[in-house]
Amino acid sequence: MSFSLISRTKPKHRAADKVAELKQQLKNQQAETVSAFGQLIGAADTIAILEADLDDVRAKRAEAEQVVVCLAADLEDLAAENIDLLDRNEALQRQLAPFLAADANANAITVPSAERDTAAFEDQATAPIDVRELQARFTAGPVVSLQYSPQAADPAHIPAPAA
Repeated sequence: MSFSLISRTKPKHRAADKVAELKQQLKNQQAETVSAFGQLIGAADTIAILEADLDDVRAKRAEAEQVVVCLAADLEDLAAENIDLLDRNEALQRQLAPFLAADANANAITVPSAERDTAAFEDQATAPIDVRELQARFTAGPVVSLQYSPQAADPAHIPAPAA
């Protein structure tokens, strides 16, 4: 068998193909490098912005702490002043109390005790109302319907209490 009988249209390994493949890999790596470099620049910008924000927050926090210290000192001063004013108020009330009592006694409104005039019929006092329990009022026997009795005609009729 001769080697000429096996024909190949394309040789299996050619240097030109390997060079083209390596050039393609180089282009891909360069594209990835450019992308990674862009991400690095973007990350650096983000880090710079965040560091500036952190500096602003630290400055505002220091200012707020200073304000809190000043307000705490003011609060202590006002609390002490409040206690002094309350003590002074109590002393003045003790001094003023006898004058207020004397003024109230001097200007007291006096009204003679009143008596109810019961001369008119409508002003007559009423008799005490019997409020014993219903069961105590009807101990003489069971409560009977008065529907058919002669007393049923009189709606004001109330049976007499048991003695």
